[in-house]
Amino acid sequence: MRLAIDVLLDYAIEGSADVLLLVEAAAMADQRLEVQDLRVYCPEPLRVIAGEEGIGQRTWARGEGGFQVEYHAVVAIDRPAVELGAHGATPVRMLPAETVPYLLPSRYCESDRFEGFVHRAFAGIEGGALAVALADWVRTNLDYASGASSGTTTALMTFADRRGVCRDYAHLLVALARAGGIPARCVSAYAPGVDPPDFHAVVELWLGGAWRLVDPTGMASCRDLARVAVGRDATDIAFMTVFGRATMHRQTVSVRRLDVGTS
Repeated sequence: MRLAIDVLLDYAIEGSADVLLLVEAAAMADQRLEVQDLRVYCPEPLRVIAGEEGIGQRTWARGEGGFQVEYHAVVAIDRPAVELGAHGATPVRMLPAETVPYLLPSRYCESDRFEGFVHRAFAGIEGGALAVALADWVRTNLDYASGASSGTTTALMTFADRRGVCRDYAHLLVALARAGGIPARCVSAYAPGVDPPDFHAVVELWLGGAWRLVDPTGMASCRDLARVAVGRDATDIAFMTVFGRATMHRQTVSVRRLDVGTS
């Protein structure tokens, strides 16, 4: 699978501000960057740093007044289908050190508040079988509704409201999985077929000794999405963080399949 990705960000910065961008697809074993071009129209040189867990990269820029970003990439993806249910449970005491932070509550994923619900509603289920059950529960019990949440909406609020966007679906699945003893992290990604087209949020669950992708919205196949970054929750994977004030003029994200015979 090959994806063509095009992004345009057009903002106005009030005065001047530092801007942290996280829009470039990550080079990884299962996704190869054939083309990558990031252009940021700003008055000072860019500074690139490593992304969380060494996945992808972040770019520092200085914004003053008009601030535009253009990104184009072609990504070749070679990733097998994900079979969550085929993997057994790993006792939390046996988890690798790097997964432990993704077992704990975070700002938007209050996993400690869901332990009672998970233990009651999914009693006797563990490992991959629990992961499948939790992902199915989120997909069938939430309504996708643009504008139904804000940047301050947490997993607990989404659980109560039963609606949200991809960010909210991801937060809720992450919180439920952590409550069930499965390390879980949020993933920002580009995916074809997302409606409306935008930056997409999915989840990775630690099962069978590796991170396994799952899209709780059901809109994207994990075989043809391109990861950008990973983190504890939306705080770590935001495509743009402005250390100041900014107003959006225009923002577009286009992700197209390039393979012959696909739509």
